[in-house]
Amino acid sequence: MKNEVITYSVNKTNNRGLYISVQNGEVSVRAPWYATKEKIQEAVLSKRKWIIKKLEEYKDEKDISLRPIQILGVVYSLKVSYKNINVIECDLEDTIVKVNLPKKYKKINNESMTDILIDKLYLKIAEKEIDNIMDKTRLMLGFAPEDYSFKEMNDILAKCTQDNKLVINPRIIRYKREIIEYIILHEFCHIKYKNHTKSFYNMIERYMPNYKEHEVKGMKY
Repeated sequence: MKNEVITYSVNKTNNRGLYISVQNGEVSVRAPWYATKEKIQEAVLSKRKWIIKKLEEYKDEKDISLRPIQILGVVYSLKVSYKNINVIECDLEDTIVKVNLPKKYKKINNESMTDILIDKLYLKIAEKEIDNIMDKTRLMLGFAPEDYSFKEMNDILAKCTQDNKLVINPRIIRYKREIIEYIILHEFCHIKYKNHTKSFYNMIERYMPNYKEHEVKGMKY
């Protein structure tokens, strides 16, 4: 860093002041028309530490593209920036998930980082979406499970325990809302029927006649 060369562009103006700015990783100097090359270089060197700091901040904030993720049936691009923050920040913009991470996460490789972010994002979104769907299903059927919780499970999207509590995989949030609503209805019906009997499916069909269109192959629930 001590011997790092600072590249900059010069824009001569009729103004008297000399100004240095760093934007989008580029250094530019606005100088009066009479300023010599040596005078400009001297000004840049006097601001060397500040310029290098700004350039490093730009490198930290530059977006890193990770593999796409799916939320509620929509594929989103994942853009990550590292900043001087203590907690993860995320926001949905059109089809992009923008995530700001504390700099300590820079030590983790991109593939592992994607897995960490997916888990955190799915849980955060699932907590809101599932709560709404649970209320909708409770009002429709007139009963509800004793409680529900989130847990990552291999090949299982949701299950109803023997004591009538629902356990939901946060990654259920990958699927369209109609599919999630069907799976939650499916588990509600398991409160009345513990096995996949004809009566069980008759109950589902009563509230969702087209339920077969929303079944997810290869996953258990």
